[in-house]
Amino acid sequence: MALASCGADEPKIAGAAPTMRRLTEEQFRNSIADAFGADIKLGVKLEPLLRTGGLVALGAQHASVTPFGVEKLHQLAKSVASQVVDPQHRRTLVACGPTDPSAFDEACASQFFVRVGRSLYRRPLTEAELKARIESAAAATATLGDFYRGLGSSLTAMLMGPKFLYLIETTEPDPERPGSVRLDAYAKASRLSFFMWNAAPDNALLDAAARGDLDASSGLARQVDRMLASVRLEDGLRGFFADAFGFDQFETLEKDAIIYPVFNLQVAEDAAEQLLLTLNDVLIVRGEDYRNIFTTRHSFISAALARVYRVEAPNPTGWAPYEFPAGDPRVGIQSQVAFTALHSHPGKSSPTLRGKAVRELLLCQKIPEPPADVDFSKFNDPQSPLKTARLRLAMHTEQAACAGCHKLTDPIGLGLEKFDGVGQLRITEQGEPIDPSGDLDGAKFADAADFAKALSTNPASTSCVVNRLFGYGVGRVPSRQDQPVLDYLQQVFASDGYRYRALLQRVATSKAFFAVTSEAAGVAAQLAPSEAKGAP
Repeated sequence: MALASCGADEPKIAGAAPTMRRLTEEQFRNSIADAFGADIKLGVKLEPLLRTGGLVALGAQHASVTPFGVEKLHQLAKSVASQVVDPQHRRTLVACGPTDPSAFDEACASQFFVRVGRSLYRRPLTEAELKARIESAAAATATLGDFYRGLGSSLTAMLMGPKFLYLIETTEPDPERPGSVRLDAYAKASRLSFFMWNAAPDNALLDAAARGDLDASSGLARQVDRMLASVRLEDGLRGFFADAFGFDQFETLEKDAIIYPVFNLQVAEDAAEQLLLTLNDVLIVRGEDYRNIFTTRHSFISAALARVYRVEAPNPTGWAPYEFPAGDPRVGIQSQVAFTALHSHPGKSSPTLRGKAVRELLLCQKIPEPPADVDFSKFNDPQSPLKTARLRLAMHTEQAACAGCHKLTDPIGLGLEKFDGVGQLRITEQGEPIDPSGDLDGAKFADAADFAKALSTNPASTSCVVNRLFGYGVGRVPSRQDQPVLDYLQQVFASDGYRYRALLQRVATSKAFFAVTSEAAGVAAQLAPSEAKGAP
């Protein structure tokens, strides 16, 4: 199917102020790997970001670095820089070499910083920036008596600076709209690359920015087509969906080892990977309708997951394609371990948590947190004569403060009740048969497979991915003034057969994707300090 770019019928919006947002953990790691190679080890993690508008990537716009975070960042930057200039890497990463390793070599230092600066800053260094890096390296070399350690010292400061750590979008006068501004070419390149690949622009994209190609629709379309054809498109898909589906929660996921002895760290890691492999297979490799992610039986399985699913592992040492047979209730990503285990309690399943996750993650509908004074004792009472979750949850309808939200979540989550707290199939709870029937916005279903159909046909499932993807790309929560463009993108998504790759192209080539108003207030002030140095 030929893909189409956004056309003249796209609604016009004013856009918003350009953003300044910190790199996510994955974007940081990808940037280091692109600049210096995948073998550079990153032992320390960045400070976590707060989720905003359903995405961690949007919380990056409000990120600050605490004193503790500065210490961690210094350890990380120093470790990376030390590896770059160590004897194992310097031959390829520094390339040039000083005549005397104990003395400073300005020509070599300049060559090094010109190359890595373009990659790290996602644009060429200014003369002042290059001079500062050279002078810093020279001073450190004089103190340490070692050219490479001096180079590493200056690189450490560069890796800690906001011009690398933050995506700082810059603007220029818009020749087509006197008195207005537009993103400059390098800001466009970064916005495009982090959207498509979850990584900094490659050399080809930076070259296109330098030539001014991204300011013309034809030049932009060529780059978008090139990026869509790249194997790195999977990295972009992984970055977006891991964020949109809350995979950061895997870092704190715990299960009761006595109740669920089959669950361990390897299972958790493989569960996340299985879901991402499934998404890539359906949306990129097969190019299917986006809604098929909720109904597909095609997936992949590892030996660790095979034990959870109670099936024979096709490949005892790695991953293998796997198709759940007809009649198996495992239909769609919402029935995989990554979803059922993540949205359960440590020792039991949770229809409420699962229903809430469907609403918030898959349909973009916010569910309020439970009141602080809710009494869960009756629901959690192990001596309760009410054996199944369905019967116990009925108690919440008797509490006015709980009934409204539980009506939105429980009829959904009950459809997944045949999966226990880690996602293993069961047919009874405490000896009583489980009834997996439920309701999603008026669409009644009999079981998990039936629920998959209701979810796939719910219009919120497709509008959700459009809204989240647009916000993820522009780096901010969509506002009311964006709604005409969101409505338009939802329409063309439908006309394109709900193909994810086509949606990426529509968003990336839209006028709205790059629309900005004026410089963000206070960016200079923000830069100055860093540059100076329970549901049931």
